Amino acid sequence: MSASRRRRTLLSLASVAIFLALWELLPALGLVKPLFTSSPSRIWTAAQWLFANGFWYDIWVSFSEFALGFGLAVVIGIVFGVVLGWFPTPRAMFEPFVISLYSVPRVALLPLIILWLGIGIESKVALVFLGAVFPIIVNSMSGVRAADETLVRCARSFGASERQVLLTVALPGSVPFIITGMRLGAGRGLVGIVVGELVAAQAGIGHMMARAGATFQTDKVFVGVIVLAIFGLMLSKGLSTLEARVDAWRPARK
Repeated sequence: MSASRRRRTLLSLASVAIFLALWELLPALGLVKPLFTSSPSRIWTAAQWLFANGFWYDIWVSFSEFALGFGLAVVIGIVFGVVLGWFPTPRAMFEPFVISLYSVPRVALLPLIILWLGIGIESKVALVFLGAVFPIIVNSMSGVRAADETLVRCARSFGASERQVLLTVALPGSVPFIITGMRLGAGRGLVGIVVGELVAAQAGIGHMMARAGATFQTDKVFVGVIVLAIFGLMLSKGLSTLEARVDAWRPARK
């Protein structure tokens, strides 16, 4: 590890330690009310109780719903985005719908989704899918349309078909755009899963947070927030690592 990287790591750890110390100290001194802010020690105690009393099942439910919705969004979003980006006729037909739905908050569709799909797993999968798919479509479409025109002309001059140009030039060059769309979609998908479970669910992290909040159990609410934050951070780091690998294939910029 280089000296600069070690320094950044130490600064990050120190800032987190100072934040946690202040968070623990302020309620203990009576400067803020624990009912509204809790503290790291109280949250740790609540986490131990939750994990000993079935919280693993809530985590499994939420992450299963997220995995299904996000997986569908990745597959459909990439295929649909590449088609819209490469072929002008489908783009002219469907781009207005994509842009319009991309701009509509998915929370606004929640009453309709519950009406159509109920309060089971289907509605939460649908919310995750709708939250994640449009950023992936838009970024995939932009990536394909941003293909290097020089490389495209060169491939065509050597007799490459449209399919070969798409698969060997446009699609590999759009991978960083696609991964960026996946990162944006993952964040919106997590928002969808929490909103869906807060409003109408029988299990899940959001359902636990809703029950805890209704009874002023702030410690348990923070446990749910921290679990979601850790999962989102791990997912973002994983996609960032994948994006760095893809960028390594590209020529260095001057």
